[in-house]
Amino acid sequence: MDLFDCMDNTAPRPLSVRMRPDSLADFVGQRHLVGEGTLLRRAIQADRLGSCIFYGPPGTGKTTLANIIAKSTHAHYEQLNAVSSGVGDAKRIIEEAKERLRMYGKRTYLVLDECHRWNKAQSDCVLGAIEAGDIIFIGSTTENPFVSMTNAIVSRCRIFQFKPLSSADIVGALRRALSAPQGLLGYNPVVEDGVLEHFAWAAAGDLRTALNALELAVMTTPLDGNGRTVVTKAIAEQSIQKPLLSVDESMYYDMISAFCKSLRGSDADAALYWSERLLQAGCDPMLIARRLVVHSAEDVGMADPRALMLSVSAMTAYQNLGYPEGIIPLSEAIIYVCEASKSNSVVNAMYAARSAATEQKDDVVPLALRDTNYKVEKVSGYLYPHDFGGWVEQQYLPDSLKDATFYTPSANGEEAHLIRAKKEKKNKG
Repeated sequence: MDLFDCMDNTAPRPLSVRMRPDSLADFVGQRHLVGEGTLLRRAIQADRLGSCIFYGPPGTGKTTLANIIAKSTHAHYEQLNAVSSGVGDAKRIIEEAKERLRMYGKRTYLVLDECHRWNKAQSDCVLGAIEAGDIIFIGSTTENPFVSMTNAIVSRCRIFQFKPLSSADIVGALRRALSAPQGLLGYNPVVEDGVLEHFAWAAAGDLRTALNALELAVMTTPLDGNGRTVVTKAIAEQSIQKPLLSVDESMYYDMISAFCKSLRGSDADAALYWSERLLQAGCDPMLIARRLVVHSAEDVGMADPRALMLSVSAMTAYQNLGYPEGIIPLSEAIIYVCEASKSNSVVNAMYAARSAATEQKDDVVPLALRDTNYKVEKVSGYLYPHDFGGWVEQQYLPDSLKDATFYTPSANGEEAHLIRAKKEKKNKG
């Protein structure tokens, strides 16, 4: 027996673990993935789910759903964390899975948390087992797997993207935690109006964060004279380290709308005022930064492409500097976006191209543009633009769309130069 064997290991598990659902009926959110009639739900219910990767923000149910899937089937279940596991662990599980399948006909689920943390060698060790069906791999990650994981693994898995949970979903889960025997019922908790909504807002779609904050608030609050644990708004602010909004929800969204419309309307004074009003009300500065980035592309766009670069730089500066110094570069970017020439040609072009791509079924790639590798037919006729000074007239769209125009420059800012350039190309052609 060592020192640690003598220590008390009976400490309760975190609330987020105790409240983790074990069935689809109790699963919170992600209705686009597990709602009635969806592909994923049908596959789970039929016990026909193959290897897959769940990715999305933290606290949105990725690991929970993986556990539900593994436990709701008749298969064996193994779980690893990519941070603390390696090739040896994976090989052991694969060998045991092969033996289990051969002896008892029982499949094995390998659930790997933080799967993007595995390097190529670690990933390669499970490729053969996934392809042969020796294991069913379920990875969960906060990173985009198409960027952060090896192509060999991604190509063998179906990808499911998780979204941040809605405030209603989080508030509902917090209410269940307050009244559940395995939750906080034993503390006889009472929460003031608006407290749960504040936890949901501050957690920004992360249920684990909201549950941890609620648990901290309840467990650190002494009982009152009536034997109740009363969680006030002040306690809630301290527990999640974000002040409550000083405005109601309707006013909050109205001010965000006013900020966005001031950016679009080129009123720097109004945009600065509404941004400061939002900050003083308790708004996360990153919300302002994100809206600034979007509007620099949506409302300024090609009329002044520098607006997008400056907005992204301001967001990065805030992330590195924090509050309050980081608000200075954000304010600079707000002024720049307001004062810049305006054009919505980018979003108009995007929507037009999307409509054509959705509605147009005859999208045969012109012969001259096809890949020259692995083709039986001879591909020729492509004109290399650099052989003609950088541009040459030729067809890039399918025949059915060859005369379509999606992007039309405005006459504002730098797009005026693009109009002249287009005319010159047309005359040259």
